[in-house]
Amino acid sequence: MSDTPTADPRYPVGKFPSPKFITEGDRTGWINEIAVAPAQLRAALAGLTAEQLDTPYREAGWTLRQVAHHVPDSHMNAFIRIKLALTETEPVIKPYDEAAWALLGDVAATPVETSLMLLEVLHNRWVVLLRGMSDTDWQRCYVHPDMGKISLERALAIYAWHGRHHVAHVTELRKNKGW
Repeated sequence: MSDTPTADPRYPVGKFPSPKFITEGDRTGWINEIAVAPAQLRAALAGLTAEQLDTPYREAGWTLRQVAHHVPDSHMNAFIRIKLALTETEPVIKPYDEAAWALLGDVAATPVETSLMLLEVLHNRWVVLLRGMSDTDWQRCYVHPDMGKISLERALAIYAWHGRHHVAHVTELRKNKGW
């Protein structure tokens, strides 16, 4: 699945392109994207000053610091949702208010490096889980109260896109600012 870049700074790689059919090759590609996402985010953020990290990627948007902390927050939730779906029958997951999480004190007070390390170890563990899943496992689902039933292979596509999406927030701002 290819992304379609947009001029909209909210979606620098385009909105999530919901796949109609998912192949084993698609899943392998997305797992590989999840495997490299921490290094891509680390590279995108490398060398930024505190002032640059506190710059929003768009008007009224999150700062790069908030983005850096959001990605592991989101991916921890994804990892847990996948484990729930693998061990329960169509569990109803609890959504969270990601905008409110971005305003919590730990986001401002925790070094970005801490979240980058967290993302690296989380993805290491997540990729082991994903690579061990069977074709039957990929068809298991969880239920999101707002989005309905989501298969694990669709969740994989979402979170592979999610990593690209937020890395592009950082890289596009850097390009636009000449950083």
